[in-house]
Amino acid sequence: MGQLPHLAASATLGDQAYTAIREAIISGVLERGQKVTERGLAESLDISATPVREALRRLEQDRLVERTGPRSVRISKFAEEELREFTMIGDSLRALAARLAADKSTASQRREMRAALDSADELCARAADSEPGSDEEGELIQEILHRMRKFHALVDQASGNSTLLQMLQMVDAFGADERRSTVLSEISGDRRSAVEERYRQHRAIFDAIAAGEGGLAADLMSAHSQASSDSLISGRFPA
Repeated sequence: MGQLPHLAASATLGDQAYTAIREAIISGVLERGQKVTERGLAESLDISATPVREALRRLEQDRLVERTGPRSVRISKFAEEELREFTMIGDSLRALAARLAADKSTASQRREMRAALDSADELCARAADSEPGSDEEGELIQEILHRMRKFHALVDQASGNSTLLQMLQMVDAFGADERRSTVLSEISGDRRSAVEERYRQHRAIFDAIAAGEGGLAADLMSAHSQASSDSLISGRFPA
């Protein structure tokens, strides 16, 4: 099992444990289908088993873990139809976030979005000049993915809707690690065209948001998100 960060004792240790374990699941540190114990997680987090037990109960409610015994759980692994449903909901929510961002984003938020895309463009140019399959290329691609995630997070935040943000946080927990792997595979396979296409889509979404064209921003985000979801499903469940 991958190393989880040690936590300092506090009145909200159960909340900290929940956040840490949830992030470990989303990031892929704890893999889908992996069996873990309360004791093992507690030792990795350097805390007692009680807050871990509390965190796992919450994660069960979130459907991110499944109980396998009195003190053990398995990280949930979803069937194709379930994952399709999660991605469909996520695609709709992300399109709504883009629509709201076009109506409600501030000039400061739009500057942050543009800065994220500008920095990604610079990284793309460096990646195009790097040696295919080199460590440098891999590091640059990871940075590009980070900028992509940041752009989406900024759009979500610019929606100004706390309920929508909460719902997005929930659905993003399902398949997030697989989605990152899919994007990485696509970019690595044909990095120049894949990167250019993805950033063309991101730029178009940003331009629509900056212009206040909510309907267009939603349509572009929907198409972009659905294409990503289709790749995730086909990669996870090949025909």
